[in-house]
Amino acid sequence: MQIWTTVVVIVQIASAMVMIGLVLVQHGKGADMGASFGSGASGSLFGATGSANFLSRSTAVCATVFFIATLALAFMSSGSQTRAPDGGTILDRPAVPAASASGVGSVPTVVTPGAVIPGSSAAPAPASAASR
Repeated sequence: MQIWTTVVVIVQIASAMVMIGLVLVQHGKGADMGASFGSGASGSLFGATGSANFLSRSTAVCATVFFIATLALAFMSSGSQTRAPDGGTILDRPAVPAASASGVGSVPTVVTPGAVIPGSSAAPAPASAASR
């Protein structure tokens, strides 16, 4: 399975590079206006309009290959990483509690006597005679 993943990644990167090159070689819609005034685009290899058809079709083929490779990578990775040992998915696993805040760089929490802690159902403790 690992070799297929490598092959698909290589195909995806190659198609992306070719697609980038094809997009950069193409001329925009405004370049046709310049060709009609004799700018020199009409003397290209494919003619004034012939290159747009060839390059746009080549770009569409590269985009199709790129999207198929992306979907194949997503399909191949979804089977190996999201499956739990019991056969379920990540969403079927119980939630893992967050790590405690005691450690390097943690800020200690100071609770004053008699303060109400949000989310607690207990009533605040009465203040002692020493703190009055």
